[in-house]
Amino acid sequence: MPFRWWLLVLIVGFQTSGARAEGPLEIVGVHVVPHVQAPGMRYRRDPDPSLGARVQLFLRNTGRDEVTLSPDLSVKFRGRTPQELVGDGDWAWFDAPSAWPESPLRLPPGAVTVWQFNSRDAEWGVGTSVDLAAESATDGTLIRQEFEIARPSAWLSTVTFLGEDKSIAPDRVVVHVANDTDEMLRPLACRLWIPHEHATWRALLPSAAEPITDAFPKGGIPPKDRGSAVIKLGNLPLTYTAIELQCADSDGNAFSLWSHLRIKRECFDISGGWVASTVGNQNTLQFEPFLKTLKRMHVNTAHIAETPGYTDQDGPRGLYTSYPLKYFNKLQPVDQYDTDTMLPRIHAVEFLGEPQYGGGRPVPPMEVWKQLAPYQATRLPTTITHSEERIWRYYAGLSDYPHYDAYRVTAPSPDAWWKYDRWGGQTIRWGAPLETIGEMCRSLRELNRPMPTAYWSQGPHAGWGKYGGRQRTSPTRDELRMQAYHALASRITSLYWFNLSLPSLVKFPDLIDEITRVGREIRMLDQLYLEGDAYDFRRVDRGGKPDWELAVVSSPRAALLFALDLDYEPDPQDKIFRFKQPRAAELRFPLPPHLKGPAEVFKIDADGSTAVTHRVSDGQVVVTDRIAKVAIYVVAASPALRAQLEARRQSLLEQEAATRFDPAGKPEDLARLRALLEVSD
Repeated sequence: MPFRWWLLVLIVGFQTSGARAEGPLEIVGVHVVPHVQAPGMRYRRDPDPSLGARVQLFLRNTGRDEVTLSPDLSVKFRGRTPQELVGDGDWAWFDAPSAWPESPLRLPPGAVTVWQFNSRDAEWGVGTSVDLAAESATDGTLIRQEFEIARPSAWLSTVTFLGEDKSIAPDRVVVHVANDTDEMLRPLACRLWIPHEHATWRALLPSAAEPITDAFPKGGIPPKDRGSAVIKLGNLPLTYTAIELQCADSDGNAFSLWSHLRIKRECFDISGGWVASTVGNQNTLQFEPFLKTLKRMHVNTAHIAETPGYTDQDGPRGLYTSYPLKYFNKLQPVDQYDTDTMLPRIHAVEFLGEPQYGGGRPVPPMEVWKQLAPYQATRLPTTITHSEERIWRYYAGLSDYPHYDAYRVTAPSPDAWWKYDRWGGQTIRWGAPLETIGEMCRSLRELNRPMPTAYWSQGPHAGWGKYGGRQRTSPTRDELRMQAYHALASRITSLYWFNLSLPSLVKFPDLIDEITRVGREIRMLDQLYLEGDAYDFRRVDRGGKPDWELAVVSSPRAALLFALDLDYEPDPQDKIFRFKQPRAAELRFPLPPHLKGPAEVFKIDADGSTAVTHRVSDGQVVVTDRIAKVAIYVVAASPALRAQLEARRQSLLEQEAATRFDPAGKPEDLARLRALLEVSD
């Protein structure tokens, strides 16, 4: 069937499955994210095995008149209100008209609004159906319609808005699609539903459906596979959008894939955590040698807001101009931060700590939603710190940029380290399997898709005590690198080190070089992370024991292949994890459909790129190599990519050298850092 005919059909619109709606509102799309659990995690108390789902409903005003959705609108799901469902423990949180008691919504004809809920168990999980009814005292029935909470057979796995470095607005979107059907899926067009202005972000108006011309692979996404598309859209407002990807299957059946998320220009930020501390009467962000160290480690973000003596030091010789760090805090008052000048300085809003702990009493998800709700009318993206995989599915979808923290050696943790039977019955209390970092990253990613996710990675921290008899209270270089790469291989889009304060770096200076190397490697590949999606993951055993974890992150320009060594053991004497010497391996990675005939395959790290022995056959690349802990390979669509990455590496080395400060390589520079801690009043 001709493409133009299909585009005409797609522009007319689509209906969701289920009964025809009664009233002017109609559900035109349903986005279902089934709850998942990481199978390898161990806790003192087992998680509830009953899994619910996160649901987004896209309701369009199909009538000729404007519809007012007031807070007192009677909205019922299976005959019960959202407040009743949260109060009775069926739902964790919701976003519907009654959640906005002081904000009636005027929905123009043809506009879409999004109602959301996150359930708690299988009674509201996949495979169930829901009847929705909304009655207005003045207008009568606005909607009466049944919808399915169905396990999706195709979905938007990642949606990333990108733009030029000097612009706060993105101008294109990279969309990745998972096709779990038995048929070819062809993305045809993409439409964004965007509010008229920030203040009316809940009423979304249709933009033009943009035909997809840059698709990967070009002929459609094969059955049980994944693909992507790049859509150029011009400068986009920093607000919420409903993204509608209009598709057709091999029989010509038309359908749309939907999701609701914030538009923000995605950047790969590296945070130093709580870098601001007080020495004497000075903030350490006023110490230039410390700022030079952070810059050399490629840190561009910190858990700070406006900081006198640092952020107010602009100008050609100002500290902030020379050593900028993005803000990562409550960012109040909003009007001070939600400006064109300030937005380039901002990573995200974060002020709730770890709500799943809440100082001993978990903060209910609905309360978290209420505290973040005021930011929805702003251009400031929000995030919360997830901390316990056992229950964090209830908090899924609450923020724009979810992240988590969990450290694997000598640190507080919600999981029970002594319950892991990882090393032939030997259990330990000072650490946990490093690969559980990847398990938690994949869990958080799948619960919040297609939004980006981030991770707090364990670095040096001066404040932790001893655990399980281990003397070293921070990770070794190997432990630090492996934790970071178990997260990176899962495709995160920012990494936060905990905790690069001045006292922490001085206490554990042996980690500075490894953090610098990881930072350089991230910066070399950051655009591929941002453009990419988690394509494949598998664990390889040898002799019944864990041997390797293999992961593939696919982007239009390349695939990143990760090999992570699982053949490590706890040292009972020193109580650290020890890895063996570099060892030989033959590893198989599946190739994304658009890269089955790659231009080049090479190995890459902080020291550059090298050729690697490999062969490509049957949709796989087989790599033969000697590997020390972590190996990264690039499968390039263009022969120019390798030179581009090397040019990027050289630029990063020049930036490191330009600081003229190297506490990892020069004892006199490390001595200067130590001397800063001796500053007094």
